[in-house]
Amino acid sequence: MLNFLFSYRSFLMLIFLGWQVNVLGQSFTQMMDFADEKVAEGDYFYAIKYYRKAMEIDSNSVMVLWKFAEAQRRYKDYEKAEFYYRKVYNKENGLIYPMSVFWLASMEMQNGKYAEAIKHWKLAKKTFKREREGYAYKKSQQAFIACLWAQKAIEDTSGYIVNPLPQPVNSIDAELAPMIYENQIWFTSLKADSINSREEVHSEDYSLQIYSAELEGDSFNNLNAVKGVQEKGKNSANGSVSPDGKRFYFSRCNENFACKIYVGKLVDGKVKDLDSLGEIINQPEKITTMPHSTIINGVEYLFFVSNRDKSFGGLDIWYSQVKNGNQYGTPVNLGKRINSLDDEVSPFFDTLNQKLYFSSSWWEGFGGMDIFESNYKDGNFENPKNLGIPINSSQNDTYFIIDQKKGEFYYSSNRVGVKYVKNPTCCNDIFKASKKILPPPTRFETLTELNSKLPVTLFFHNDEPNPKTRDTSTHLTYIETYESYIGLENKYKREYAKGLSSDEAEDAKEDIDDFFTEFVAQGVRDLEEFIRLLVVELERGYQIEVTVKGFASPLAKTDYNVNLTKRRIASLINYLEVYEDGKIKPYLNNNAENGGSLSFVQIPFGEYTADALVSDNVNDQKNSVYSRKAALERKIEIQSVSFINQDSSYAKLTFDNQIHDFGKVNQGEKLRHQFSFTNSGEEWLLIESLEADCSCITYSLSQNKLAPGETASIIVSWDTNGLNGKQIRQIKIIANVENKGKEIAVTAEVE
Repeated sequence: MLNFLFSYRSFLMLIFLGWQVNVLGQSFTQMMDFADEKVAEGDYFYAIKYYRKAMEIDSNSVMVLWKFAEAQRRYKDYEKAEFYYRKVYNKENGLIYPMSVFWLASMEMQNGKYAEAIKHWKLAKKTFKREREGYAYKKSQQAFIACLWAQKAIEDTSGYIVNPLPQPVNSIDAELAPMIYENQIWFTSLKADSINSREEVHSEDYSLQIYSAELEGDSFNNLNAVKGVQEKGKNSANGSVSPDGKRFYFSRCNENFACKIYVGKLVDGKVKDLDSLGEIINQPEKITTMPHSTIINGVEYLFFVSNRDKSFGGLDIWYSQVKNGNQYGTPVNLGKRINSLDDEVSPFFDTLNQKLYFSSSWWEGFGGMDIFESNYKDGNFENPKNLGIPINSSQNDTYFIIDQKKGEFYYSSNRVGVKYVKNPTCCNDIFKASKKILPPPTRFETLTELNSKLPVTLFFHNDEPNPKTRDTSTHLTYIETYESYIGLENKYKREYAKGLSSDEAEDAKEDIDDFFTEFVAQGVRDLEEFIRLLVVELERGYQIEVTVKGFASPLAKTDYNVNLTKRRIASLINYLEVYEDGKIKPYLNNNAENGGSLSFVQIPFGEYTADALVSDNVNDQKNSVYSRKAALERKIEIQSVSFINQDSSYAKLTFDNQIHDFGKVNQGEKLRHQFSFTNSGEEWLLIESLEADCSCITYSLSQNKLAPGETASIIVSWDTNGLNGKQIRQIKIIANVENKGKEIAVTAEVE
């Protein structure tokens, strides 16, 4: 179980006053014993040294490789941990250390290698497939989803500039848990008298303590420990001031990180009359830490983090209502919308915007701990949303707060760029995020962003929607078909696993599970993000044209499948009509007040592009309906977006029809079709080139330069000699239009 609080151990070094061990001549067993002892003490730096010596003695030992990888992970050297977990997994394939692939995937994710992590999270799921209710399987499944999300979100920005704070706040030690108090920043730091290049600590009291520094413009001065908080031999951290400014909450932990929350009176920047909050808050034998005091709807609350009874897993966020400044109600768990099987930490409530900020390693993120926001509405917290790049990174990002006066964000991170001596991700620094001042994007910049989200691929169950009909429309929305589809997942698993051995059946079920996660559910997530950006452009008054292609598995006849794909495209348009209570409908009906519009170019290819290996035997439903290959063919794709209202630098290329089906033909027939097109723009249209995807296609262009309103044609000739079965050939037209051109296609079933 990942536990962020326990990772504080990686900040703490034991005292080494002139102590040296001569490791030369020591045995492998002695080196391992020394290293294991240091791991038990939380001293991963010296553990790594001894494990390395052991590897010099026996470089083939899987055990030492495993322990070395574990120490590197706990030391937060993710690159080296990834390298050695990979060596372990390649040697023993998860048979001795089944968690090797789990941690390999985790380290790849924390290093931002999402494609590699996806592959290994899939393998981790298969490793733990017999314990689907266990943490390792569920975490692998959730991390798999998070990596799919991260691949799409990695290029997004949150509109902020992020920089680490200068000295004396940040240092080569660890700084975290910032808060703004009057004209000061208060924060937690692990500071020693000095740390040399070998990362040996020369201090008799090396612990987490709370410090303050004066804010003077962009500089910080007068660094001091906050008086009244420190206690020798204890770690003090995570400060929070009550809404009335009279109380100061913080957590105090012993050397084993058994933590409690304390409160004291805050007088002239000093903390007095400390007192533990008692067992109502500090449940015995449990961790209670990270207090945050706030007001919601006129009522004072204390948020905190704990692994107390009835937590969902690891550390959860809890809250207690506070009356008269000293009466604490029974703590309440924030629930499954916020808390998970992993740790949720560092809560902060934004009273101006009614949002909760917190960090988690569970929800859709970039790796490690990410910062999330949750809107507080009608007495409930909504599903969390990732704050995105650059506020988050693939390392640990925590302790987010807002300076309400300046609108600036502060938080902690151990991302690459922090101050360090040897390990570039060993320690936390405090960062500040300030809003960028950017000119509004041009319409072509926004068009590029929209197209960067494409293709959006949406999947369907066999012969859905509206089976056994030749209709070209449907009353169903795509989300309705999607919800019915995912309800069939267990049936897909059963049918696809029929007749297989136990292990093969489990693998088949995992393949179906991966398909529904990686393709079906991901398609909906991609669609929601695409629609969000599309609405922004429509609300700017743009006239937008979307090209959608349809596909089908080859179970039915071609003409039937063409109509089926038309119904599938219609279900997407139906969903857009009802999206957010009809927000898009005026644009579809061309009666939006701002002049914006939304139209579609529909290309129903039927099954012509289906995988030739997919069964078309109606009696073999295991392979023709329920197999992963067949399921991958039943889809529509939003493929491109363009503006209809061209500006003066563009012409417009408009076809009467972009696809022609020759139907059934005899092999060797020479086919011919004429495509007509018009320049419907206001500038001259220049056809730069035509590109066919097969040497069997030749073409001729009647003219390559058209005035506005002028019409021309392309004659396509197709030699079917040597072809067999259902065929599709495409010709790309490159021209001086948005998206650089368009495609036309010819299809046939060659016998």
